[in-house]
Amino acid sequence: MGLSSMRKESLPIERSRLGAFTRRAKAVLKEVFSNNKLKVGFIMLVVIALMGVVGRRMLPYDPLAAGIFMIDQPPNPKHILGTDSLGRDIFAQLLLGIENSLTIGFIVAIIGTVVGSTIGFVAGYYGGIVDAVLRSITDIFLVIPMLPLLILISSFVRVVDIWMMAMILSIFAWAWPARQIRAQVLSLKERDFVYMAKLSGMGSMEIIFIELMPHMFQWMGANFFNSVVWAILTEAGVEFLGLGPQNTMTLGMILYWAMYHAAVFRGMWWWWVPPIIMIVLIAVSLYLIHIGLDEIVNPRLRRL
Repeated sequence: MGLSSMRKESLPIERSRLGAFTRRAKAVLKEVFSNNKLKVGFIMLVVIALMGVVGRRMLPYDPLAAGIFMIDQPPNPKHILGTDSLGRDIFAQLLLGIENSLTIGFIVAIIGTVVGSTIGFVAGYYGGIVDAVLRSITDIFLVIPMLPLLILISSFVRVVDIWMMAMILSIFAWAWPARQIRAQVLSLKERDFVYMAKLSGMGSMEIIFIELMPHMFQWMGANFFNSVVWAILTEAGVEFLGLGPQNTMTLGMILYWAMYHAAVFRGMWWWWVPPIIMIVLIAVSLYLIHIGLDEIVNPRLRRL
């Protein structure tokens, strides 16, 4: 009888917590869809992603196969972005590069956001020695000179593919989100609703996931899209030095091969300009999403 009555009494509390979580999630989604910058950035990103994912699969030939077409052709009705010095269609390479670069960006962002958020929540909530250790590790990764180390790691990896490049970049993608999440959790855990949750018998993990995390959705979203931008720009820089995946094409690898064949000096603008424009467009779309999420987190940033 005692256990049965306790379970019955706990049901309304659990339903109340679930209802509060659901209401918070709905409020976040409503704010997200009401921000114009975020909507424009999201539409741009979806269009670019569809170009890569759908457009590439509609090609009747392999974008990486050499010698299919005449070499070094400028843009024409048959090849809207011309061909390269190996007789490959540059527009086809661009579509493949978009898909692969976005894949790298989103893999890195997912790993960085999950790992960084976990470390940030744990360090900020538990404090003490746990916070000191995790904060020290985070600070070390923030001050390490990233690009030289990425070049060193890439040069030692025998076969670099899309997944390996994403894993290499993920080593550094978690530190900044971890610091930001920790700072917010340090403030949130002192609020009354957290003390009430503790008094009601909620465990630490329940408080983190049910009470704290809904307040951090916008921060986590902003960190996620910021990580995508960082990953795409960083992989393009590393690949521009010839340390990217050699068995496929990314936007950075298109630039590398254009540089390798001296496209700039030979006046072959159609080889190196399109990937730069596409990188800029991806960065702008993700930046708009990031700014939109920032405005949701901090309404004072909105222009009246």
